[in-house]
Amino acid sequence: MPPTSPKHSVLNKDDDGRRFLTGDFREVNSSAPPPPEMPPFQITHEHRRFAEFADAVRAHRYIGLCWGPPGVGKTLSARHYAGTDEWEQWENIFNDDLGPVPQGVLDSRTAVFTPTVAATTRQIDQGLPRACQQISFAVDFAEHGTVDPFVHTESRSSGRTELLIIDEADRLKTTGLEQVRDYFDHHHMGVILVGMPGIEKRLARYPQLYSRIGFAHEYRQLTPEELTAVLTRRLPAAKDEGDGGVAHATAIATIVRITAGNFRLVDRLLTQIERVQTVNNLESLTPEVVEAARQALLIGH
Repeated sequence: MPPTSPKHSVLNKDDDGRRFLTGDFREVNSSAPPPPEMPPFQITHEHRRFAEFADAVRAHRYIGLCWGPPGVGKTLSARHYAGTDEWEQWENIFNDDLGPVPQGVLDSRTAVFTPTVAATTRQIDQGLPRACQQISFAVDFAEHGTVDPFVHTESRSSGRTELLIIDEADRLKTTGLEQVRDYFDHHHMGVILVGMPGIEKRLARYPQLYSRIGFAHEYRQLTPEELTAVLTRRLPAAKDEGDGGVAHATAIATIVRITAGNFRLVDRLLTQIERVQTVNNLESLTPEVVEAARQALLIGH
């Protein structure tokens, strides 16, 4: 079986790679997998508040703290602000395939780091500078067409990275938090810690880190009015509805009531709604469809 890309293949001639079926191999994850089909990112009032908060932390080079309940969109906002999805698709193991650096990365100059659940001291020590240095080198590559830290010295020590966002900061234990503080002290960039409610009280027990926090931001759930507007854009009413759109508007209101402004629950419920509509060959959105979808989830009961 010939390789799909001989230029980059690890297979030799007459090698079909069957050793990968029986050998002890880890995931091949040097680059991000193709992104799933997702609806366009919705610019909400909460995202705009987060972007203003991130701009302030980035400009003043402080530590910022962001917290909010699960599913409200903290990670989505952080990744959208930093252009992380585009960055992960651009950054791959084949250097000769690189195109222009994503504009979102150049605009934000922001690195995103997510510690693993059992992150070790070594992983954090290596992960923070790696994430930040890659963004700094990408800015050099976009401006000069080359990456040479001995010529363009401003990119050394992540000098062109202006903001580091640490998602799932609740996973950081005492040593990890001290590593973040030490990294912040040795670099001229802002840092945002994103976590669950209560992280602000936990960090108060670490005065050396807590004294460096200059901005705090609570990421709140969407208001019913804004969620209604978002859903109306995402689920437009059919033009030929005989009831003047009453059933559609009622269905939207039902989704708002069930999800209570939680983006993650909205996505799960809309997935089930699409399934119900497909199975029953329905095109219109009605309260009955929403109710059938709700019964398939562990919400709203």
